[in-house]
Amino acid sequence: MILISAQGLGRQYAGDPIFLDLSFEVRAGERIGLVGPNGAGKTTLMKLLDGLEQPEYGRVYVRPGIRVSLLRQHHDFGPTETLMDVARSGLASLLDLQREMEEAAQEMSEAEDAADRDRATRRYDAIHEQLLHQDAYSIDHRVEEILYGLRFTEAEFDRPARTFSGGQQSRLMLAKILLESPDVMLLDEPSNHLDIETTEWLENYLSRQPVAMVIVSHDRYFLDRVVNKVWELHEGKLEVYPGNYSQYWKLRQEKAKVLERQAERFEEQTEKLEAYIRKYGAGQRAKQAHDRERKLEKLQGDRVETIREIVGPVMGFEEVERSGDIVIETRHLTKAFDRPLFTDLNVAIERGECIGIMGPNGSGKTTLIKTMIGREKADRGEARLGHKVQIGYHDQGLHSLTPTTTVVRAVWPEDDPDWVEGEVRSLLARFGLSGEIVFQTVGQLSGGEKSKAALARLCATGANVLVMDEPTNHLDIWSCESLERSIREFEGTVLVVSHDRYFLNAVADRMLVLGDGRARVIEGDYETYQNLIQREKEAAAEKARPKAVAAPAAPSASTSTSSAPKKKFSYRKAADLEQDIAQAEAELAEVEDLLGQPATYRDAMTAVKTQERHTALKEKLEKLYPHWEHAIEANW
Repeated sequence: MILISAQGLGRQYAGDPIFLDLSFEVRAGERIGLVGPNGAGKTTLMKLLDGLEQPEYGRVYVRPGIRVSLLRQHHDFGPTETLMDVARSGLASLLDLQREMEEAAQEMSEAEDAADRDRATRRYDAIHEQLLHQDAYSIDHRVEEILYGLRFTEAEFDRPARTFSGGQQSRLMLAKILLESPDVMLLDEPSNHLDIETTEWLENYLSRQPVAMVIVSHDRYFLDRVVNKVWELHEGKLEVYPGNYSQYWKLRQEKAKVLERQAERFEEQTEKLEAYIRKYGAGQRAKQAHDRERKLEKLQGDRVETIREIVGPVMGFEEVERSGDIVIETRHLTKAFDRPLFTDLNVAIERGECIGIMGPNGSGKTTLIKTMIGREKADRGEARLGHKVQIGYHDQGLHSLTPTTTVVRAVWPEDDPDWVEGEVRSLLARFGLSGEIVFQTVGQLSGGEKSKAALARLCATGANVLVMDEPTNHLDIWSCESLERSIREFEGTVLVVSHDRYFLNAVADRMLVLGDGRARVIEGDYETYQNLIQREKEAAAEKARPKAVAAPAAPSASTSTSSAPKKKFSYRKAADLEQDIAQAEAELAEVEDLLGQPATYRDAMTAVKTQERHTALKEKLEKLYPHWEHAIEANW
């Protein structure tokens, strides 16, 4: 069932179009991931779907009776409004129904004749059916499940909402919309301010919900686990792909290759026709040349457009002075506030390593890195910096950037007189900030622009040890990939705190995982840590399982036949193999033509089946080619 549709949708600011002529549908049960570079108009599109903004062109049609709700990032809470009040306000429609049912029950008891009683009874039954359908009789359980899942405690339920931090208030607004459970849920960066454990809970919760969703996120793990369709918004156009993020990326790359090959074939055909027309246009073959001109005109109308590539900023960190082999060494490092954060941490960080730091919110990640670089004093133990170590620090709140200062001045190295404005502007351009934006104040920038400016400032320090606290906040997927590449290519050392699992997997050589008052050293990336946790769980389950009596060993099978060498290729005539290859290549060309047509991607099942057939044919040819070569050599 189609819940929302749009035709010819267009929106512009200050006369410049953000996007034009968008057409799409949102169907029941679809969980759509909306991706695209910063500034593409993702948040604007979400506001149009919610009705907060109106388009200049086209229209959004919402099916009558369908409830659409957008996750609010900011809210003005009342002075006495508690956390529980805000959460339960998401259930306002159910609470209204409960009051209506109470009124109907009273009408039944006060009815003076059978007709009035029947009318009140029918109303009561109808409301009761609605409440059953919406699971209204487990309201308290639902509220607690979501608040506990988002890491609120029972002690906080009666606390005034306005006394929570900004990140906690964002989580509270997320709880409200989850409890509201509209027919179409619009979630703009729902995993912001969530640690990894809470994000995983949210992934599991959303995956079980029957409602339709449109989700803006740069968290690639999150998109992989939640969405079943991807919208890519780029350069004013919307492309639709079936599947999760990984499937989208694979299909996009495959489509790009196919369209590029088609464009090359188009250019070859065009060049041949033009050459023929030039050579024979005025001679004895003028008639044939005129035929070629008509073919060329028709061909020009079928020009192939290659896919619009999304390119992240170049980024890249400068060459730096070489430090000693041991960059930071901690011995019995211990810190606590109202409870232990980490105890007796002993670790030596070597030059060139990238150390990923993760853990639940409040576990002490920021405190750990500050203590390791001497910005916080340890309760016990010590942290030593190595020879010629220069620290560059990127703070999560971006406090290194003064809001009233222009971008070019905010990034300018304070203690380096050799820098000139042109160099600073070139550095900013490398991080994706160019033109007049560099003369705006920091306070005028978007979240993504501020993050890029802070990374450019970090680069300008020339530090050989980069300490980054949540550097991917507000960056789009392509900027995250640029930062990942920049860290991998950096010759110095990196300590990075992040909740982005995909990012940690791409850059970390080792991990420091905080939790339960200790810091655990993991020799590997995020997946290594996940595999370790899984093995530990399995070992614990095995240990708890009652011991079974071992069965007698089965007699071993004879190995005389299995040890015999096997033929690499079965006997087949080379001519037969050539025929199979020709058929497979012809079918592959047809499938590639389908992959290059937009109509293929309008139906999710068709797109997936076409892509699967393309993969199968390529695998078949990869086996046929060496088989044919072997047959030729063997003279079969």
